[in-house]
Amino acid sequence: MGEQHGVPASEVWGKEIGTEEIRGIPFRTYTERPRDIAGVLAFADRWGDRPHIVQGDTVVTFAGLRRAVDAKAVQLRARGLGQGDRVLLLGFNSPEWIINFWACVSAKAVPVLGNAWWGPAELADSIALLKPSLVLADSRAARSLPDDITVGPWACEISDGGGTEPDPRLADAHDEDDPAAFVFTSGTSGKPKAVVLSHRSLLAGLHMLLHITRRLPQQVDEATGDAGLHTGPMFHIGGIQTLIRAVTVGDTLVMPAGKFDPAEALRLIEQWRVVRWSAVPTMVSRVLEHPEVHRRDLTSLRSLTVGGAPVHSEFLAQLRAGLPGIEPRVATGYGLTENGGQATAASGKDTTERPGSSGRPLPCVELKILDPTEHQDGEILIRCATQMIGYFGVDDSPIDDGGWLHTGDLGHLDEENYLWITGRAKDMIIRGGENIAPAAVEEALAGIGGVVESAVFGVPHPDLGEEVMAVVVVENGVTANDLARELRSRLASFAVPTRWRIEQEPLRTTHSGKIDKKELATEARSELAATTGDAA
Repeated sequence: MGEQHGVPASEVWGKEIGTEEIRGIPFRTYTERPRDIAGVLAFADRWGDRPHIVQGDTVVTFAGLRRAVDAKAVQLRARGLGQGDRVLLLGFNSPEWIINFWACVSAKAVPVLGNAWWGPAELADSIALLKPSLVLADSRAARSLPDDITVGPWACEISDGGGTEPDPRLADAHDEDDPAAFVFTSGTSGKPKAVVLSHRSLLAGLHMLLHITRRLPQQVDEATGDAGLHTGPMFHIGGIQTLIRAVTVGDTLVMPAGKFDPAEALRLIEQWRVVRWSAVPTMVSRVLEHPEVHRRDLTSLRSLTVGGAPVHSEFLAQLRAGLPGIEPRVATGYGLTENGGQATAASGKDTTERPGSSGRPLPCVELKILDPTEHQDGEILIRCATQMIGYFGVDDSPIDDGGWLHTGDLGHLDEENYLWITGRAKDMIIRGGENIAPAAVEEALAGIGGVVESAVFGVPHPDLGEEVMAVVVVENGVTANDLARELRSRLASFAVPTRWRIEQEPLRTTHSGKIDKKELATEARSELAATTGDAA
């Protein structure tokens, strides 16, 4: 098995938790812990020729991953990349994406996880902010890149044997507070923000999840490891969590060949005897509604983690009714990219007994509720070593001087320390697991000729959880089709409104003169409920 800094990896994943000052702030943290995510890759040697990545006809073993990563890291070093250099990864899920990620880490560069769904404007803004030393992009995502950007080789050497002799400099260690990855998130200001996560951030999250699931390296053997269906984008924080966990415990990552297709998901679960699946409710609903759901052998599926959108008791009932003979362990949780991912977890039992709860804090996570009142919940605050260093290039931070991350979400903790989320102070729209900042859509609309003013908000959708609605005051005969067509060149496809109300008169305002978006949203949701029969 691999070693980290000369210490066998199985000996540095302790269970004892203490308090340690990080940048002058006391955080709960494991006393014995790994400190460099590059060391996690060494676990691939433990799993050898077991399949690690599956997509279409491509199967990459753990040994093949190691060879491909070493070869690509040597290439990156030869291009002059070194400690701390930023490399923009822009692509959809693929074996190459995973290999390029690990190669950047091994070469001591910092992978910047671009959103492959970005439009040209969002991509140009992010490149201008980050000024990456190199861009690696697949052919599809590269179409949105500015013409003056030079793209490095996306392809990787995937072979069954042999390989390039690793550069000895690849063995140099990171400091645990060095940046490990940049992950983008939507902010209330509209433009995507680059969250800087350290090695400590990523490893602390992994350590806690392995601890509570009894999968610490010293607790597992060569029989450990399951096939997992991975349908979320790798460039989200959940993708990184899944990736580093899979290498550590020997999981096989089974990925759809392209856009999510419920028929393909059903086939892959049956073919690869998938044990666990992490998905947004939208994907699960589409699988349950597919005509083949009762004709496929899905008995291997034992664990289903649902996140990225609110999980309601009606959905859980649909899930259990749609998988006859199976009682999958449905787990939910709560977390933010700024917190390095998951902060709370609810077991399958919790989900059944407390539907709607987001579970209890993970071992090193502190939660508190800011300024609750008798009639209203307060803002959820999180303090944990998993949290980000900050937003790159932005001085403002949601983390206060005491180390508490202000989430912008409203909720409460019950007497048994279960978290209940009851609102989003940020008004973020969550469409099929994708976060959409209304301000970003409103800003894009403001740049279109004929638009006077607009208000953007989320409305319920039976499949996606929410969809984007825009109320827009226009002149000169501008139509909703005109606006949608123009927005497609300015925004990611999922952020373009799918419901419109076009007005000629000014929108109503509050006493302070601001557009009364709350009233507009309430009215629109009521009208939609009356039309569809759904609850507002």
